[in-house]
Amino acid sequence: MVSKKAPHWKSFGEKVRALRKEKGLSIEDLSLETGCAADLLEKIESDKVIPPVSLVIQLSRIFKIDVDELEADEEKKASKRRMMSHKKRVDSYAYSSLSRPGPDKHLRAYMVTIDPETHHKGVEYHHEGEEFIYVVKGGITVQVGDNVTKIGKGKSIHFNSALHHTLSNHSRETAELLVVVYVP
Repeated sequence: MVSKKAPHWKSFGEKVRALRKEKGLSIEDLSLETGCAADLLEKIESDKVIPPVSLVIQLSRIFKIDVDELEADEEKKASKRRMMSHKKRVDSYAYSSLSRPGPDKHLRAYMVTIDPETHHKGVEYHHEGEEFIYVVKGGITVQVGDNVTKIGKGKSIHFNSALHHTLSNHSRETAELLVVVYVP
């Protein structure tokens, strides 16, 4: 019996590109599936941009794999060494996972920090499920659809994450958030 060796991807972008091509999707097709601009997806595939959590969740649903299977082999090795202390930096915010991943897990918890006086640039997030945000430090503005809500330290918001949503920090203080995402 010949054993089939699993492909090895050096990066997240390589893995996304390979999975997209395996599914027979063009960049434009993937753009329509995710609602993200094709140029952003191209930057992700070429590892010029780290995707936000919401897009990683969407990609895992489109490719019908667990979120953690999207992580490149080197990232998996590094994650095991660093575990919870690892932070991923995305434009004006950073996030680190607080929960253990797994194919049977539907809740994901993240510690998110948003830089002062920033907002998401040109990207509205949406992904199947629900999202809960608790402000640990500072304050944020959350836009879900057309609804805009400001929440400060000790306050929270819970919403349908399939709706387009953005987070902004208009204060001069870094905002720290506990974000829990439920994906069915």
